Amino acid sequence: MEFRILGTGSATPQLQRNPSAFVVTIDNFLILIDCGEGTQYRLLEHKVKISRLRYILISHLHGDHYFGLIGLLSTLNMQKRTEPLVIYGPNGLDEIIGLQLKYSGTILNFKLNFSVTNPTGFNEILNTETIQIKTFPLKHRIDCTGFLLTKKKSKRKILADKLPENFPATFYKMLQEGHDVVDEFSGITYINDEYTTEGCPEKRLAYCSDTIYDETIVDYIKNVDLLYHEATFLAEHAERAKLTFHTTAAQAASIAQKANVKRLLIGHFSSRYKTTEDFLTEARAVFSDTTLSQEGENFIF
Repeated sequence: MEFRILGTGSATPQLQRNPSAFVVTIDNFLILIDCGEGTQYRLLEHKVKISRLRYILISHLHGDHYFGLIGLLSTLNMQKRTEPLVIYGPNGLDEIIGLQLKYSGTILNFKLNFSVTNPTGFNEILNTETIQIKTFPLKHRIDCTGFLLTKKKSKRKILADKLPENFPATFYKMLQEGHDVVDEFSGITYINDEYTTEGCPEKRLAYCSDTIYDETIVDYIKNVDLLYHEATFLAEHAERAKLTFHTTAAQAASIAQKANVKRLLIGHFSSRYKTTEDFLTEARAVFSDTTLSQEGENFIF
């Protein structure tokens, strides 16, 4: 699983920071999480192949989290995309995008499927052979959801150089699933441990966009490998954070500590701060394994 940062800023435009957008790479496809203004330019800048985009997750309908969506969809259309695209997002997003397409006279070459997220409870929205995605509620000024992405443990890896030529395809599948294989024609038994190794272990990523400090989310994100959590303000502006339903760096670190996550990544920095070093100092005082979001950086775990 890879997690690439495209935007680290908050709602007010900033020359040095772009609005929220992140790309998750799993196997050979991409998942876009939030899509702030100009996201398609960030994708170009960091050489992300948007043809591999399969799912888009939108946390809430504040503009810095979805204003780039219509531009991205238009570009995909001009590139003659035909593969279906699924967008998971709040109630009303389909209407907004529908109106923009309607009044721009745009007819998409590909099927666009909308799935409305539930802003209450812990809900599964996707479950495939490779990945599971769940939503959980965040407390913001409007309905907002966090996302928990689980890359499932992969099947066992076959040591192909140890196997004979023309080894039957059905035997490969049996080995991948952990079984010993008996070749009835030759009488040879292929012991699984001798011809395979363990697959990649399960990996989990939690994404918490805009939210007030809220310990109720801890149960949803316990023990994740990587937690992205907004940290719009420093502790000196804790009252401002509370008033606007945002979080401080220290509060984000407290959530990471209580959830026993392996690593914390903080972002969504307010435009009032020209540098971000103090965010790291404040967060690490509570949770040592904290990293600042840096646009373009890619976390592989």
